[in-house]
Amino acid sequence: MNLSVVFVTHQTASLNVRERLAFPNADVLARAYRRLEDLYPDLEVVILSTCNRVELYLAQPPSTTLPNLAQLSQFLADFHGVPQDDFVGELRELVGPPVVRHLFEVVSSLDSMVLGEPQIVNQVKEAYRNAEENDACGPLTHALFQGAIRASSRVRTETRLSEGRVSIASVAVGEFARNIFDSFLDKLTLIIGAGEMAEETLRYLKDEGTKQVVVANRSAERAERLAREWGGSTVPWSELDHWLGRADVIISTTGADYPIIDVARFQAARAQSSHTVIVLDLGAPRDFALAVGNLDNVFLYDIDSLQQTCEENRKARHREIDKAHRIIEEELSEFLAEFYRRASSDLVVQLREGWHDIAQQELERLFRKSDHFDDADREAIAQSVKRIVNKLLHPPLEALKDESKDGHPHGLLNALKRLFGL
Repeated sequence: MNLSVVFVTHQTASLNVRERLAFPNADVLARAYRRLEDLYPDLEVVILSTCNRVELYLAQPPSTTLPNLAQLSQFLADFHGVPQDDFVGELRELVGPPVVRHLFEVVSSLDSMVLGEPQIVNQVKEAYRNAEENDACGPLTHALFQGAIRASSRVRTETRLSEGRVSIASVAVGEFARNIFDSFLDKLTLIIGAGEMAEETLRYLKDEGTKQVVVANRSAERAERLAREWGGSTVPWSELDHWLGRADVIISTTGADYPIIDVARFQAARAQSSHTVIVLDLGAPRDFALAVGNLDNVFLYDIDSLQQTCEENRKARHREIDKAHRIIEEELSEFLAEFYRRASSDLVVQLREGWHDIAQQELERLFRKSDHFDDADREAIAQSVKRIVNKLLHPPLEALKDESKDGHPHGLLNALKRLFGL
Protein backbone atom coordinates (compact mmCIF):
# COMPACT_ATOMS: atom_id res chain seq x y z
CA MET A 1 0.00 0.00 0.00
CA ASN A 2 1.78 3.13 -1.25
CA LEU A 3 0.41 5.40 1.46
CA SER A 4 1.96 7.49 4.23
CA VAL A 5 1.20 10.29 6.67
CA VAL A 6 3.62 12.77 8.21
CA PHE A 7 2.31 14.72 11.18
CA VAL A 8 2.80 16.85 14.26
CA THR A 9 -0.02 16.78 16.81
CA HIS A 10 -0.76 17.91 20.36
CA GLN A 11 0.66 14.54 21.44
CA THR A 12 3.98 14.89 19.61
CA ALA A 13 4.75 18.60 19.32
CA SER A 14 4.45 21.87 21.19
CA LEU A 15 1.85 24.50 20.34
CA ASN A 16 4.61 26.75 19.04
CA VAL A 17 5.77 24.13 16.52
CA ARG A 18 2.21 23.37 15.39
CA GLU A 19 1.47 27.04 14.87
CA ARG A 20 4.62 27.60 12.81
CA LEU A 21 3.89 24.61 10.56
CA ALA A 22 0.17 25.30 10.17
CA PHE A 23 -1.67 25.99 6.91
CA PRO A 24 -4.12 28.58 8.30
CA ASN A 25 -6.32 29.35 5.31
CA ALA A 26 -7.36 28.31 1.79
CA ASP A 27 -4.80 30.57 0.07
CA VAL A 28 -1.90 29.05 1.99
CA LEU A 29 -3.19 25.55 1.31
CA ALA A 30 -3.52 26.30 -2.42
CA ARG A 31 0.12 27.45 -2.53
CA ALA A 32 1.20 24.33 -0.66
CA TYR A 33 -0.65 22.03 -3.05
CA ARG A 34 0.90 23.80 -6.06
CA ARG A 35 4.37 23.48 -4.55
CA LEU A 36 3.90 19.77 -3.82
CA GLU A 37 2.65 19.21 -7.37
CA ASP A 38 5.78 20.89 -8.72
CA LEU A 39 7.98 18.69 -6.53
CA TYR A 40 6.05 15.41 -6.95
CA PRO A 41 3.77 15.47 -10.03
CA ASP A 42 2.20 12.03 -9.40
CA LEU A 43 1.54 12.62 -5.70
CA GLU A 44 -1.92 12.43 -4.16
CA VAL A 45 -2.06 14.55 -1.01
CA VAL A 46 -4.54 15.82 1.58
CA ILE A 47 -3.38 18.37 4.18
CA LEU A 48 -5.21 18.42 7.50
CA SER A 49 -4.33 21.52 9.53
CA THR A 50 -6.11 22.36 12.81
CA CYS A 51 -5.10 23.98 16.08
CA ASN A 52 -4.16 20.53 17.42
CA ARG A 53 -2.51 18.90 14.41
CA VAL A 54 -0.80 19.31 11.05
CA GLU A 55 -0.94 16.14 8.95
CA LEU A 56 0.01 15.40 5.34
CA TYR A 57 -1.61 12.27 3.88
CA LEU A 58 0.27 11.05 0.81
CA ALA A 59 -0.38 8.38 -1.83
CA GLN A 60 1.18 7.45 -5.16
CA PRO A 61 0.84 4.70 -7.78
CA PRO A 62 2.59 1.45 -6.79
CA SER A 63 5.26 1.93 -9.45
CA THR A 64 6.51 5.16 -7.85
CA THR A 65 8.15 6.02 -4.53
CA LEU A 66 6.56 8.28 -1.95
CA PRO A 67 8.58 11.23 -0.63
CA ASN A 68 10.21 10.24 2.64
CA LEU A 69 10.27 11.98 6.01
CA ALA A 70 13.44 13.92 5.21
CA GLN A 71 12.02 15.23 1.93
CA LEU A 72 8.77 16.31 3.55
CA SER A 73 10.64 17.92 6.41
CA GLN A 74 12.57 19.93 3.81
CA PHE A 75 9.31 20.92 2.11
CA LEU A 76 7.82 22.15 5.40
CA ALA A 77 10.98 24.06 6.27
CA ASP A 78 11.18 25.75 2.88
CA PHE A 79 7.46 26.49 2.62
CA HIS A 80 7.08 27.97 6.10
CA GLY A 81 10.55 29.44 6.43
CA VAL A 82 11.18 27.46 9.61
CA PRO A 83 14.60 25.84 10.27
CA GLN A 84 14.36 22.05 10.27
CA ASP A 85 16.19 21.86 13.58
CA ASP A 86 13.22 23.61 15.20
CA PHE A 87 10.78 20.81 14.43
CA VAL A 88 12.26 17.76 12.71
CA GLY A 89 12.53 15.82 15.98
CA GLU A 90 8.80 16.29 16.54
CA LEU A 91 7.66 14.99 13.14
CA ARG A 92 6.16 11.51 13.03
CA GLU A 93 5.59 9.21 10.04
CA LEU A 94 3.36 6.20 9.40
CA VAL A 95 3.44 4.05 6.27
CA GLY A 96 0.95 1.56 4.81
CA PRO A 97 -2.08 0.17 6.71
CA PRO A 98 -1.25 2.05 9.99
CA VAL A 99 -2.07 5.24 8.07
CA VAL A 100 -5.64 4.04 7.56
CA ARG A 101 -6.11 3.21 11.25
CA HIS A 102 -4.63 6.58 12.24
CA LEU A 103 -7.02 8.58 10.06
CA PHE A 104 -10.01 6.51 11.14
CA GLU A 105 -9.13 7.23 14.80
CA VAL A 106 -8.53 10.93 14.09
CA VAL A 107 -11.84 11.51 12.32
CA SER A 108 -13.67 9.49 14.99
CA SER A 109 -12.15 11.77 17.66
CA LEU A 110 -10.28 9.01 19.46
CA ASP A 111 -7.01 10.89 18.89
CA SER A 112 -8.23 14.32 20.03
CA MET A 113 -7.36 16.36 23.09
CA VAL A 114 -11.08 16.28 23.90
CA LEU A 115 -12.32 12.71 23.47
CA GLY A 116 -15.39 12.61 21.24
CA GLU A 117 -15.19 16.25 20.14
CA PRO A 118 -17.53 16.84 17.16
CA GLN A 119 -15.44 19.49 15.40
CA ILE A 120 -12.79 17.15 14.00
CA VAL A 121 -15.06 15.36 11.50
CA ASN A 122 -15.99 18.70 9.94
CA GLN A 123 -12.33 19.70 9.86
CA VAL A 124 -11.43 16.45 8.07
CA LYS A 125 -14.27 16.91 5.59
CA GLU A 126 -13.12 20.47 4.90
CA ALA A 127 -9.53 19.32 4.39
CA TYR A 128 -10.69 16.64 1.95
CA ARG A 129 -12.91 19.14 0.10
CA ASN A 130 -10.04 21.63 -0.16
CA ALA A 131 -7.72 18.96 -1.55
CA GLU A 132 -10.34 18.06 -4.16
CA GLU A 133 -10.70 21.71 -5.17
CA ASN A 134 -6.93 21.87 -5.69
CA ASP A 135 -6.93 18.66 -7.79
CA ALA A 136 -4.67 17.02 -5.21
CA CYS A 137 -6.75 13.86 -4.64
CA GLY A 138 -6.63 10.58 -6.50
CA PRO A 139 -8.17 7.10 -6.28
CA LEU A 140 -6.47 6.09 -3.04
CA THR A 141 -7.00 9.33 -1.12
CA HIS A 142 -10.64 9.42 -2.27
CA ALA A 143 -11.18 5.89 -0.97
CA LEU A 144 -9.23 6.60 2.23
CA PHE A 145 -11.12 9.73 3.25
CA GLN A 146 -14.53 8.41 2.23
CA GLY A 147 -13.82 5.30 4.30
CA ALA A 148 -12.72 7.43 7.26
CA ILE A 149 -15.86 9.58 7.14
CA ARG A 150 -17.98 6.43 6.96
CA ALA A 151 -16.20 5.01 10.02
CA SER A 152 -16.70 8.22 12.00
CA SER A 153 -20.39 8.19 11.16
CA ARG A 154 -20.73 4.71 12.63
CA VAL A 155 -18.83 5.69 15.78
CA ARG A 156 -21.01 8.75 16.20
CA THR A 157 -24.31 6.89 15.75
CA GLU A 158 -23.47 3.55 17.39
CA THR A 159 -21.69 4.84 20.51
CA ARG A 160 -22.25 7.57 23.08
CA LEU A 161 -18.70 8.85 22.68
CA SER A 162 -19.77 12.40 21.85
CA GLU A 163 -22.37 12.70 24.61
CA GLY A 164 -21.62 14.90 27.62
CA ARG A 165 -19.19 17.82 27.43
CA VAL A 166 -15.67 17.05 28.62
CA SER A 167 -13.71 20.28 28.17
CA ILE A 168 -13.86 22.94 30.88
CA ALA A 169 -14.89 25.55 28.32
CA SER A 170 -17.74 23.48 26.88
CA VAL A 171 -19.02 22.58 30.36
CA ALA A 172 -18.80 26.21 31.47
CA VAL A 173 -21.03 27.33 28.61
CA GLY A 174 -23.18 24.32 27.81
CA GLU A 175 -23.92 22.89 31.24
CA PHE A 176 -23.66 25.97 33.49
CA ALA A 177 -24.21 29.24 31.63
CA ARG A 178 -27.01 27.76 29.51
CA ASN A 179 -28.85 26.86 32.71
CA ILE A 180 -28.96 30.57 33.64
CA PHE A 181 -29.55 32.29 30.28
CA ASP A 182 -31.73 30.92 27.50
CA SER A 183 -30.10 33.26 25.00
CA PHE A 184 -26.82 35.17 24.82
CA LEU A 185 -27.74 37.43 21.91
CA ASP A 186 -28.27 40.50 24.12
CA LYS A 187 -25.68 39.63 26.77
CA LEU A 188 -22.44 41.55 27.31
CA THR A 189 -19.41 39.31 27.87
CA LEU A 190 -16.35 40.60 29.73
CA ILE A 191 -13.08 38.75 29.26
CA ILE A 192 -10.52 39.34 32.03
CA GLY A 193 -7.12 38.17 30.87
CA ALA A 194 -6.41 36.68 27.46
CA GLY A 195 -5.48 33.08 28.18
CA GLU A 196 -6.24 30.05 26.05
CA MET A 197 -8.98 28.86 28.40
CA ALA A 198 -10.81 32.19 28.17
CA GLU A 199 -10.48 32.16 24.41
CA GLU A 200 -11.87 28.62 24.13
CA THR A 201 -14.82 29.53 26.38
CA LEU A 202 -15.47 32.60 24.26
CA ARG A 203 -15.55 30.36 21.19
CA TYR A 204 -18.41 28.36 22.71
CA LEU A 205 -20.22 31.54 23.72
CA LYS A 206 -19.91 32.83 20.16
CA ASP A 207 -21.47 29.60 18.95
CA GLU A 208 -24.34 30.35 21.30
CA GLY A 209 -24.84 33.77 19.73
CA THR A 210 -22.81 36.16 21.91
CA LYS A 211 -22.22 39.42 20.02
CA GLN A 212 -21.01 41.96 22.62
CA VAL A 213 -17.49 41.18 23.85
CA VAL A 214 -15.02 43.41 25.71
CA VAL A 215 -11.52 42.35 26.74
CA ALA A 216 -9.57 43.76 29.68
CA ASN A 217 -5.98 42.64 30.07
CA ARG A 218 -2.80 44.12 31.52
CA SER A 219 -1.11 43.45 28.17
CA ALA A 220 -2.88 45.67 25.65
CA GLU A 221 -1.30 43.78 22.73
CA ARG A 222 -2.74 40.41 23.80
CA ALA A 223 -6.11 42.00 24.52
CA GLU A 224 -6.22 43.53 21.04
CA ARG A 225 -5.33 40.23 19.40
CA LEU A 226 -8.11 38.38 21.21
CA ALA A 227 -10.67 41.13 20.59
CA ARG A 228 -9.77 41.38 16.91
CA GLU A 229 -10.07 37.62 16.40
CA TRP A 230 -13.51 37.43 18.01
CA GLY A 231 -15.05 40.69 16.86
CA GLY A 232 -14.85 42.39 20.25
CA SER A 233 -13.27 45.54 21.64
CA THR A 234 -10.66 46.26 24.28
CA VAL A 235 -11.05 48.37 27.42
CA PRO A 236 -8.30 49.77 29.64
CA TRP A 237 -7.36 47.68 32.66
CA SER A 238 -8.02 50.76 34.78
CA GLU A 239 -11.71 50.58 33.80
CA LEU A 240 -12.17 46.97 34.89
CA ASP A 241 -14.54 47.80 37.76
CA HIS A 242 -16.85 49.76 35.46
CA TRP A 243 -17.21 46.76 33.15
CA LEU A 244 -17.61 44.36 36.07
CA GLY A 245 -20.77 46.32 36.85
CA ARG A 246 -22.11 46.17 33.28
CA ALA A 247 -21.30 42.60 32.22
CA ASP A 248 -23.80 39.73 32.07
CA VAL A 249 -21.13 37.07 31.60
CA ILE A 250 -17.60 37.33 33.02
CA ILE A 251 -14.81 34.98 31.96
CA SER A 252 -11.63 35.34 33.96
CA THR A 253 -8.25 33.63 33.65
CA THR A 254 -5.48 36.05 34.59
CA GLY A 255 -2.80 33.77 36.00
CA ALA A 256 -2.57 35.90 39.13
CA ASP A 257 -1.21 34.34 42.32
CA TYR A 258 -4.23 35.43 44.38
CA PRO A 259 -7.86 36.48 43.82
CA ILE A 260 -7.92 39.88 42.14
CA ILE A 261 -11.64 40.40 42.83
CA ASP A 262 -12.76 40.14 46.44
CA VAL A 263 -16.32 40.50 47.73
CA ALA A 264 -16.04 44.18 48.65
CA ARG A 265 -14.63 45.15 45.25
CA PHE A 266 -17.27 43.17 43.36
CA GLN A 267 -20.11 44.61 45.47
CA ALA A 268 -18.85 48.12 44.86
CA ALA A 269 -18.51 47.52 41.13
CA ARG A 270 -22.08 46.25 40.90
CA ALA A 271 -23.68 48.66 43.31
CA GLN A 272 -25.83 50.12 40.51
CA SER A 273 -26.56 46.74 38.88
CA SER A 274 -29.34 44.36 39.80
CA HIS A 275 -29.31 42.05 36.76
CA THR A 276 -28.07 38.47 36.89
CA VAL A 277 -24.40 37.85 36.19
CA ILE A 278 -22.52 34.61 35.51
CA VAL A 279 -18.88 34.48 36.57
CA LEU A 280 -16.79 31.71 34.99
CA ASP A 281 -13.61 31.82 37.05
CA LEU A 282 -11.11 29.78 35.06
CA GLY A 283 -8.07 30.97 36.99
CA ALA A 284 -5.86 28.52 38.84
CA PRO A 285 -5.54 29.78 41.51
CA ARG A 286 -8.94 31.47 41.43
CA ASP A 287 -9.38 35.11 40.30
CA PHE A 288 -12.60 35.70 42.28
CA ALA A 289 -13.02 35.16 46.01
CA LEU A 290 -15.28 32.19 46.61
CA ALA A 291 -17.66 34.32 48.68
CA VAL A 292 -18.55 36.34 45.56
CA GLY A 293 -20.82 33.43 44.63
CA ASN A 294 -22.93 34.08 47.74
CA LEU A 295 -24.05 37.51 46.51
CA ASP A 296 -27.55 38.01 45.15
CA ASN A 297 -28.00 37.38 41.40
CA VAL A 298 -24.41 36.15 41.08
CA PHE A 299 -23.68 32.65 39.77
CA LEU A 300 -20.01 31.85 40.27
CA TYR A 301 -18.46 28.70 38.82
CA ASP A 302 -14.80 28.02 39.46
CA ILE A 303 -12.31 25.61 37.91
CA ASP A 304 -13.00 22.93 40.55
CA SER A 305 -16.75 22.73 39.99
CA LEU A 306 -16.25 22.73 36.22
CA GLN A 307 -13.51 20.10 36.39
CA GLN A 308 -15.67 17.77 38.45
CA THR A 309 -18.42 17.80 35.82
CA CYS A 310 -15.82 17.31 33.08
CA GLU A 311 -14.42 14.26 34.83
CA GLU A 312 -17.85 12.68 35.29
CA ASN A 313 -18.60 13.17 31.60
CA ARG A 314 -15.18 11.90 30.63
CA LYS A 315 -15.65 8.67 32.58
CA ALA A 316 -18.96 8.09 30.84
CA ARG A 317 -17.28 8.56 27.46
CA HIS A 318 -14.37 6.26 28.26
CA ARG A 319 -16.80 3.40 28.70
CA GLU A 320 -17.59 3.82 24.99
CA ILE A 321 -13.96 3.73 23.79
CA ASP A 322 -13.77 -0.06 23.38
CA LYS A 323 -16.97 -0.04 21.36
CA ALA A 324 -15.58 2.72 19.13
CA HIS A 325 -12.33 0.81 18.59
CA ARG A 326 -14.26 -2.32 17.60
CA ILE A 327 -16.17 -0.32 14.99
CA ILE A 328 -12.93 1.13 13.63
CA GLU A 329 -11.34 -2.32 13.40
CA GLU A 330 -14.37 -3.57 11.45
CA GLU A 331 -14.21 -0.61 9.07
CA LEU A 332 -10.43 -0.97 8.77
CA SER A 333 -10.69 -4.67 7.87
CA GLU A 334 -13.38 -3.94 5.30
CA PHE A 335 -11.37 -1.10 3.78
CA LEU A 336 -8.15 -3.14 3.56
CA ALA A 337 -9.97 -6.18 2.20
CA GLU A 338 -11.50 -4.08 -0.58
CA PHE A 339 -8.17 -2.39 -1.26
CA TYR A 340 -6.30 -5.67 -1.55
CA ARG A 341 -9.06 -7.22 -3.66
CA ARG A 342 -8.61 -4.38 -6.13
CA ALA A 343 -4.82 -4.62 -5.96
CA SER A 344 -4.98 -8.38 -6.46
CA SER A 345 -7.30 -7.97 -9.44
CA ASP A 346 -4.91 -5.48 -11.03
CA LEU A 347 -1.96 -7.80 -10.47
CA VAL A 348 -3.86 -10.81 -11.87
CA VAL A 349 -4.62 -8.85 -15.03
CA GLN A 350 -0.99 -7.75 -15.37
CA LEU A 351 0.32 -11.26 -14.80
CA ARG A 352 -2.10 -12.93 -17.24
CA GLU A 353 -1.58 -10.32 -19.95
CA GLY A 354 2.20 -10.35 -19.48
CA TRP A 355 2.59 -14.13 -19.73
CA HIS A 356 0.18 -14.49 -22.63
CA ASP A 357 1.93 -11.65 -24.48
CA ILE A 358 5.23 -13.50 -24.08
CA ALA A 359 3.63 -16.73 -25.25
CA GLN A 360 2.16 -14.97 -28.30
CA GLN A 361 5.53 -13.44 -29.19
CA GLU A 362 7.21 -16.83 -29.02
CA LEU A 363 4.49 -18.45 -31.14
CA GLU A 364 4.86 -15.78 -33.80
CA ARG A 365 8.63 -16.34 -33.81
CA LEU A 366 8.10 -20.10 -34.18
CA PHE A 367 5.60 -19.75 -37.01
CA ARG A 368 7.85 -17.34 -38.93
CA LYS A 369 10.67 -19.87 -38.86
CA SER A 370 8.51 -22.92 -39.56
CA ASP A 371 6.26 -22.40 -42.58
CA HIS A 372 5.26 -26.10 -42.89
CA PHE A 373 2.50 -25.73 -40.20
CA ASP A 374 -0.99 -25.48 -41.66
CA ASP A 375 -3.76 -23.50 -39.93
CA ALA A 376 -4.95 -26.50 -37.93
CA ASP A 377 -1.43 -27.18 -36.65
CA ARG A 378 -0.97 -23.55 -35.68
CA GLU A 379 -4.28 -23.49 -33.79
CA ALA A 380 -3.44 -26.72 -31.96
CA ILE A 381 0.00 -25.42 -30.94
CA ALA A 382 -1.47 -22.07 -29.81
CA GLN A 383 -4.07 -23.82 -27.65
CA SER A 384 -1.44 -26.08 -26.11
CA VAL A 385 0.77 -23.11 -25.23
CA LYS A 386 -2.24 -21.27 -23.79
CA ARG A 387 -3.06 -24.24 -21.56
CA ILE A 388 0.56 -24.46 -20.38
CA VAL A 389 0.58 -20.76 -19.46
CA ASN A 390 -2.72 -21.05 -17.61
CA LYS A 391 -1.50 -24.11 -15.67
CA LEU A 392 1.70 -22.32 -14.70
CA LEU A 393 -0.32 -19.27 -13.60
CA HIS A 394 -2.83 -21.30 -11.61
CA PRO A 395 -0.83 -21.94 -8.37
CA PRO A 396 0.29 -18.32 -7.71
CA LEU A 397 -3.11 -16.90 -8.65
CA GLU A 398 -4.95 -19.38 -6.42
CA ALA A 399 -2.62 -18.55 -3.54
CA LEU A 400 -3.29 -14.84 -4.11
CA LYS A 401 -7.03 -15.48 -4.24
CA ASP A 402 -6.92 -17.41 -0.95
CA GLU A 403 -4.94 -14.71 0.85
CA SER A 404 -7.19 -11.98 -0.53
CA LYS A 405 -10.14 -13.61 1.23
CA ASP A 406 -8.48 -12.66 4.54
CA GLY A 407 -7.91 -9.14 3.26
CA HIS A 408 -4.14 -8.98 3.87
CA PRO A 409 -2.23 -10.46 0.91
CA HIS A 410 0.38 -7.69 0.81
CA GLY A 411 3.29 -10.09 1.47
CA LEU A 412 2.35 -12.31 -1.48
CA LEU A 413 1.51 -9.30 -3.64
CA ASN A 414 4.97 -7.85 -3.08
CA ALA A 415 6.61 -11.22 -3.67
CA LEU A 416 4.79 -11.73 -6.99
CA LYS A 417 5.65 -8.22 -8.11
CA ARG A 418 9.34 -8.82 -7.41
CA LEU A 419 9.38 -12.32 -8.90
CA PHE A 420 7.71 -11.33 -12.15
CA GLY A 421 8.88 -7.71 -12.48
CA LEU A 422 5.41 -6.18 -12.18
